[in-house]
Amino acid sequence: MRAFDKTLLGRRRFLHALGAGIAVAAASPLALEAKADSESNDEKRKSRYKESDHVKAYYRVNRYPS
Repeated sequence: MRAFDKTLLGRRRFLHALGAGIAVAAASPLALEAKADSESNDEKRKSRYKESDHVKAYYRVNRYPS
């Protein structure tokens, strides 16, 4: 009977941890969404493209007109 109780307790702990993991996974996208919304309209509209050396090398190697 004692072995059965230990197995049952192990299953309960496993299911409890599984439930907690699911709750954390469900909350993660909400935190990321809040972070993405912190950008102002001016920051959303600004140019992010920067023609650096590695971009220029990529264009040169692939023969894109500059």
